[in-house]
Order: sequence, then structure tokens, then C-alpha cells
Amino acid sequence: MSQPSRFRYEEVADFVAGLAGRGTLQPGTRAPSLREISTQQRTSLSTAVQAYRLLEDRGILEVRPQSGYYVAKAPPALPVPTTTRHSVRPAKVELSGLMLDLLEHASNDALVPLGCAIPNQRLLSSSKLDLVLARTARVKGAQCNTYSPPRGEMSLRLEIARRALRFGQALSPDDIAITCGCTEALALALEAVTEPGDTVAIESPTYFGLLQVLRAKKLKVVELPTHAVTGVDVQALGDVVASGKVRACVLASSFSNPLGCTMPEDNKRAVLRLLAQHRVPLIEDDVYGDVHFGEERPLPFSALDKHDNVIYCGSFSKTLAPGYRIGWIATGRHMARVLETKFATSLATPVLTQVALATFLSNGDYDRHLRRIRREFADTLGRMTRVIEQAFPPGTKVSRPEGNFVLWVELPEPADTRLLFAEALAHGICFAPGVVFSASGKYAHCLRLSGGHGWDARIEKGLRKLGAMASKAFAAHNRRP
Repeated sequence: MSQPSRFRYEEVADFVAGLAGRGTLQPGTRAPSLREISTQQRTSLSTAVQAYRLLEDRGILEVRPQSGYYVAKAPPALPVPTTTRHSVRPAKVELSGLMLDLLEHASNDALVPLGCAIPNQRLLSSSKLDLVLARTARVKGAQCNTYSPPRGEMSLRLEIARRALRFGQALSPDDIAITCGCTEALALALEAVTEPGDTVAIESPTYFGLLQVLRAKKLKVVELPTHAVTGVDVQALGDVVASGKVRACVLASSFSNPLGCTMPEDNKRAVLRLLAQHRVPLIEDDVYGDVHFGEERPLPFSALDKHDNVIYCGSFSKTLAPGYRIGWIATGRHMARVLETKFATSLATPVLTQVALATFLSNGDYDRHLRRIRREFADTLGRMTRVIEQAFPPGTKVSRPEGNFVLWVELPEPADTRLLFAEALAHGICFAPGVVFSASGKYAHCLRLSGGHGWDARIEKGLRKLGAMASKAFAAHNRRP
């Protein structure tokens, strides 16, 4: 399906909303005048008027008679979720039965899609990418109907290496192997540095797909306390690796799933020093790095690593083409083991999609696409947060990611989002219960909401309904004697 074109006034509104979201325009200060913004954005005065009216509707701007437009004063922000402390004893991964329910219902178009973190096709450059794929099949179809080289297609690896240079990664194409999504990259990395029964340190809460991989490989885990803004507790990580119990560490470098946290650069350097000192390899998951709302992409661990101790995993599934299942791994000294394992499991990644994606990356379309979806996701998460502030029960906490497109919501205890999940499905709403993000069944009072669909009336109505159900359950508990 072709992507609908956007009106010019919407683009202008997104520009001003971005200024407010990044703090360039502070709450209570005067916004650029209509004439100023029309001149700066090279558009008509009537378009500027439409843009500002839209921003009024969104609650971002407010008009003051005979004074002009001002940035609306932000309501009191909800606190960020609590950093949970865990036992540092290695434990088996126990997966919640709700995980399969979530995956089954998340693909149901009849439900309000707040569940799985997959971008909506409307937001992806599917039409342009489809044209590139069709042209590649027409022109190079016979050449692409074969197995890829073990590392993957050179053209795609070259484009990935070129992009990595932009944020400090000095990679050659031979440092990179193409994988079937980031999940395979993580699995290959774990296979290269662990044996069944080993213990791996992970963030908590963490991505449930990683938990599935860890369980399949018969690995134990230590769940590390993780702050919703600054990420893993470095001191706790130091205590764990000093114990000698940990064989590897898996961390998201930027905008983790589900918390959306990003470690400050100094903390990243401290983590790298700790792990190198104790000879514990770091497996880095950077699938959301390109979805940053600020001007600069945060540096990944691998760009700061001086010890050749990081295995980097990335993917295009969260930004461009989830159906193509194209990820990559930069492994350093572990490449031979990784290629051996890939040959024994998936053999190769499809050639046609690799070649088409390399073409798309080379012509600048991807960068234009990223700029657009960053604005969309930032706007969607801002709107979702405002609804949560209005509709969810007192005591609710919510994450404030600077990238990504998911929110982690902590309800006041003793809320049970497993029960809320069943009720929400009955009302046509899907979300991700918190227990699926823990190896030991924690976070029963938490949930993750995806903004990957973008914002529309259906999303707002479903989110308000979900808040009403949570508030009703909270009020009922408080009425009990």
C-alpha cells in the first residue's frame, strides 16, 4: 500500500513541536510569530496558521489575546518507573505463558495495536523500497537467485560500514556479517562466547525476544537493576562480574526496549573498563540507535571500545523493513565461530532483499525516511504520555525515552497487568504485560505500550479506555476494607 502524502502544514507543525520537545522552546515562552515561522520554513502565512492551529489542538501551543502564541506550560510530569533490585544469584530463564498470547494477538488487526514494537506500514518507506525491490528483481533477478556469501552481500556490508563511520565505528565490510534480523545476530553472538549452563548478565526489564534466545541456549541469567533514564547500575554490574559468575553481558546501547533508557557516555566507558578487566565480552544490541529524537545519535559501546571486547548487533527491522529480516553482526575476533554457526543454522540470508536494501541505503532515501519517522515517533510518544497523565490511576509512573517508540508504564501496586491484559483483549485492545520482560516473572504491575502505529483517534480512544480500566481496578482495590 502506498504511503499517504503529508500536508505542508503538518510538516511545519512537526518542526515547531520538535523545538518544544527538545527544549529549544521552553514552556511559557513565546513561540515564533506566524510571519517568522512562514519565512523560516519558506511557506505561506495561511499554512503557518494551519500549523499553529494544529499545535493548539495538540496542546503544544496556546494563544494569548493580543500577545501571540506561547508554548503551553507542561503539566506536572509523572515520575519515571522504579529501579528494581534483584538477586545477583544466577537463575534459569522462566518464560511467561503470556508471551505466546501476546505474539498471537499483536498481529490481530482488529485490536488496538499497543502490543508488539513493530512500526506500522504507513510509517515505513514501503512504497519506495518496494519499487527498489521490484526493479532489483527485474534487472538482477537471476543473479540474486542463489546463496549469499557467508558474510552476506558486499554491497550491503559496505553501506553498513559507511553508516557506522558517522557515529565513530571504524568498520570494514569484512568486519560485518549479515544475519536474519537482530535476533539471529544475538543468538550467534551468544553461541560464540558461551556454553550451555553459563551465566549472562542482562538489563532488567529486558526485551522478551532476548529471553527466548537465552532459554533456548540453556543459559542462566543475572538480572541487573536498570534505571529508566541512565540504564544499568554500573556498581551492580561491577559486583556481578567481580564474582566470576558471568561469562557474557548483553546490553542495549541506546533507547532500550522496554525502558527506552540510554547510558551516559561516561557510564558506557566505565562498563567497558569493568568488562575488559574481568574478560567478560559485551554483546551490544543497537537496533534502536537510529531512532533518536535529539540532534546527535548516541555513541554505541563499540565506538568507545579500546579492548576489542564488544560484539555489535544491529538491524533494519525497527526502522525500515521488519519483513526483510535483515540484521548484522560485527564480531571482531569471533567472526570465524559466528560464520561456522550461521552456516550450520540458517546457511545464508536471502540475496534479493540484501541487494535491494543496499541500493535504498546508497541513494539517500533512508536518511530522509529516518528524519520523518523520528518526528512521528517523538510526537506519538508525547501524545501518549499526555493521555497517560490524564487517564491512568494516581501513582502511575512512565518512562521518558529520548528515542525508540515504546513507553514503560508502572502502575501503583498491587496492580496486576496479567488480569488487565485479559480484560483489555475483551475490549479490543492489545498491550504487552510487564512479566514478559523478566526472566523471573517480575513486573506484574507494569506494562509496555508501543507507539509504532503512530497517532490517530483509534489509538487515543484505546489508550484512554485502557487507563479507565486500570483506574477502575485501582479504585476497587482502595474500596476494600
